[in-house]
Amino acid sequence: MRLVQITDFHLKADPAARARAGFPLRQLEAVVDAVNRQRPERVLVTGDVSEDETAASYRLAEQALSRLDAPWFWLPGNHDRPALMAECHAFHDELDLGDWRALLLDTHVSGQPYGELGEAALATLDERLAADGRPTLLVMHHPPLSVGSAWLDEIGLADGEAFWRVVAPYPQVRGVFFGHVHQAFHGTYALADGEVPAYGCPATIDQFLPGSATFALDEASRPGYRLIELGDGELETWVERVDP
Repeated sequence: MRLVQITDFHLKADPAARARAGFPLRQLEAVVDAVNRQRPERVLVTGDVSEDETAASYRLAEQALSRLDAPWFWLPGNHDRPALMAECHAFHDELDLGDWRALLLDTHVSGQPYGELGEAALATLDERLAADGRPTLLVMHHPPLSVGSAWLDEIGLADGEAFWRVVAPYPQVRGVFFGHVHQAFHGTYALADGEVPAYGCPATIDQFLPGSATFALDEASRPGYRLIELGDGELETWVERVDP
């Protein structure tokens, strides 16, 4: 099964609005066109759909995403307003992918740039992992581990250590996929019985410079998306870039 992850659109109510580098809606539409050529079976949208938290920005997103040839599923980021998102397109917390499944985790904290799952959501995650041993992807907005940029690590998943304690007993977790970092990222988190790979994704808008101590744009990079191929208990994933 082929999945695609797209993330961090940062749309505004004005469809012609500019970002720091480029035009958010135009670049999202270019990424959607490129994704369709890959013929995925599902598309995962991992947050920061809006920049200005307006209903109009979510309508623009829904219109652009409706051009996808595959079903799409979104979750909120720190810039989003979940209630407005849900009015536009429903949330799902689990995807049945045949021999696989994906759990979509909401890390949004109202008014804060960092993310958090909280005790109740972590307890629910524990229950859901215990109930199904199929190979599982965990999908969220905020990274649950260091990505090597000090300013981003300060606004990652605040309860990341608690998250990994929940994940540790469940070897069926084959990968964690997140947005927020506006860059291709691949890391691993070491557990007692092995490592879990974790993957960040380029934004459809501005890219952040990897390894920077303070905020910096990667002006040489382009918008992109992540492809995820699910096979017989194993996955392969890579990033593709798009000319906006």
